[in-house]
Amino acid sequence: MKFFAAALALAATVVSPVTAHYRWTSLIVNGTTTTAYQYVRPYTSYNSPVTDVTSSAFTCNQGATAAPGIAWAKAGSQIGFALDQAIYHAGVLNAYMAKVPSGQTAATFSGSGAVWFKVGQISAVTNGGSSITFPTDNITKYTFTIPSKLPDGDYLARIEHIALHSASSFGGAQFYISCGQIHVFGGGSTLPSSYVSIPGVYNGNEPGIKINIYYPIPPSYTQPGPAVWS
Repeated sequence: MKFFAAALALAATVVSPVTAHYRWTSLIVNGTTTTAYQYVRPYTSYNSPVTDVTSSAFTCNQGATAAPGIAWAKAGSQIGFALDQAIYHAGVLNAYMAKVPSGQTAATFSGSGAVWFKVGQISAVTNGGSSITFPTDNITKYTFTIPSKLPDGDYLARIEHIALHSASSFGGAQFYISCGQIHVFGGGSTLPSSYVSIPGVYNGNEPGIKINIYYPIPPSYTQPGPAVWS
């Protein structure tokens, strides 16, 4: 009986890091990490990442609903997302923004349509096949610069960490996603010339999404999604 209890305790310590996946819970504005889900949309999938890149959950996560607030951030300033714990899966990161259409707000807009543009990324580091490393390992936050030429108005900011530890087969990549609600002020008058839809930006077969990162070691890595617009 003592052995059984000890085994259960050991099992709990082994599985707890796996069952408590990391989540992007807070927006970082003016250098301050805000209260969890004050400006970040809460969602119903507490533990599981999104794996279907065609699902409506791929926009802002499963069952995402409006956050209570909209954070004001100046164009050209740093904004970002903080995690509830450090990233522990090997992978890469993308950040996107979308301007909210007229007549809606950052709290009401679903993010549907070809409205998204990339504003930041962290890729893998390769050296021709000898090794592959992931600078997102163990990070607890990510910040990017709001393009200074963006027009004033409400925007959605979206972050995704693409975990690649099980990505050798289709649907194996895990996407850890959150959306933040922001209002940009002090900006310019220029928007990107091209946009992507989310879902729609990936099909799941991209070489940076369906990939075996272990063997053979990839000689190079192709970051998923469009180029960063600044």
